[in-house]
Amino acid sequence: MEFDVVIVGGGPSGLSAAIRLKQLAQADGADVSVCVIEKGSEIGAHILSGAVIEPRALNELIPDWKEKGAPLNTPATDDNFLFLTKTKAFKLPTPPQMHGAGNYIVSLGNVTRWLGQQAEELGVEIYPGFAGAEVLYDDTGAVRGVATGDMGLTRDGEQGPMYQPGMELLAKQTIFAEGCRGSLAKQLTDKYGLRDGVDPQTYGIGIKELWEVEPSKHQPGKVVHTIGWPVKTDTYGGSFLYHLENNQVAVGFVIGLDYANPHLSPFDEFQRFKTHPEIRKTFEGGRRIAYGARALNEGGFQSIPKLTFPGGVTIGCSAGFLNVPKIKGTHTAMKSGMVAAEAIFEALKADAAAGKEVTAYTDMMKKSWVWPELHEVRNIRPSFHKGLLFGLGYSALSTYVFKGKEPWTFRNHDDHTCLRPASEMPKIEYPKPDGVVSFDKLSSVFLSSTNHEEDQPCHLTLKNKDVPVGVNLKVFDGPEQRFCPAGVYEYVDDAATNGKRLQINAQNCVHCKTCDIKDPTQNINWVVPQGGEGPNYPNM
Repeated sequence: MEFDVVIVGGGPSGLSAAIRLKQLAQADGADVSVCVIEKGSEIGAHILSGAVIEPRALNELIPDWKEKGAPLNTPATDDNFLFLTKTKAFKLPTPPQMHGAGNYIVSLGNVTRWLGQQAEELGVEIYPGFAGAEVLYDDTGAVRGVATGDMGLTRDGEQGPMYQPGMELLAKQTIFAEGCRGSLAKQLTDKYGLRDGVDPQTYGIGIKELWEVEPSKHQPGKVVHTIGWPVKTDTYGGSFLYHLENNQVAVGFVIGLDYANPHLSPFDEFQRFKTHPEIRKTFEGGRRIAYGARALNEGGFQSIPKLTFPGGVTIGCSAGFLNVPKIKGTHTAMKSGMVAAEAIFEALKADAAAGKEVTAYTDMMKKSWVWPELHEVRNIRPSFHKGLLFGLGYSALSTYVFKGKEPWTFRNHDDHTCLRPASEMPKIEYPKPDGVVSFDKLSSVFLSSTNHEEDQPCHLTLKNKDVPVGVNLKVFDGPEQRFCPAGVYEYVDDAATNGKRLQINAQNCVHCKTCDIKDPTQNINWVVPQGGEGPNYPNM
């Protein structure tokens, strides 16, 4: 199938690009064919975020979004920023970047579903359940489109009785909007050297639950962020509680993946966090209704890669536009998609898009409001590499004194290099889940509605099958057992060797990509499973 533009990923950035392309085409009386493929079973199925959304980009893209019924129903009205000790909570001044005035507490999955409807009404062809599995190139080495994955392969890669070959989707320009740590974006980075001369991307893992709480404990519009306990001061981490409509509260915990202790378990830190007296009181008597996890970009301005290459561009979290101090990235992701659409449309009009590098996209991004917004806060997240107290102190200086204009830029480093040998780090004892506010991994994964056909090639691939036991288990005490929030990896007894072997329960995978990022030997390579599989988040 041939299109003018193919977009890989049906999240906020990809759909914003599709909508903007169609808007420009309509205004110009042109005919531009746009296709969006999405690996989730439906638009929004794999979307997970806090989320408090800043509507700046949405205001520009669809000014009458309120009249069109966009699901932004709960204005953020009450900001709270707490420092936790084991038993106490101390209220701190809310940093200005985190003020919620003018923002909305939303289910980003539902916002994305609504954006999908707007795109389809404009004539965008959307194909959920189709994963972009391969980048296609022309004879000159330019991107020519993508191929979706084969369906119905057996575990050993043979064609099963329900086999269906993938589809080649060809385009003059291909937009990669896969979200954080996209599998195709990784390949493009290596092929075109997109990270040459820029810092490595750094990441956090965000783990989230959606609760229905007692009406007396529900305060629509209330926003709570915390730092401190349960993580130690050498670990970057914090939480959020967002009160939506219908007695629902979204709660989550984010831990920077530059942590050093291989005994640390982000999932268990999150469960322990909810037992804090100040937090527990919100959830006792309530009901947990959804669970999920997702990696997020934390590198900021100095980690933005080269955005263009022959035949395509990267946008959104594939490029890393999250504003970490603001704890928001939807508005910047959407804006990047809109700017890419504008640059590509001009290239299509000039008949100069097929296989060409649309460098105007980068120039236009640098002139947009995204660039100064990220530049101003570029040093805040990296300052926490030196610990919580230094990070808080420097962040205050950068915000109130330097105002983001300091002449230096702190550097980022690869997260997987930060892990220390298990013998050098203290073990961490986590309390057993109480079944009231804290839970185990498997019951949590059940609430994500994750499903994978078991008889298919494992999408969690190993470059070297001997490394898990020979290095990860021997040196780091098998950290994949702990940094995975879904119970995918476990070391089990192996009768053949009278030792241990790594068992991969790929059917549990919630597509968070943490293993691809934090594996200390970079031996795990996450690739897409069959289209339509993975989590099916309802209101996340």
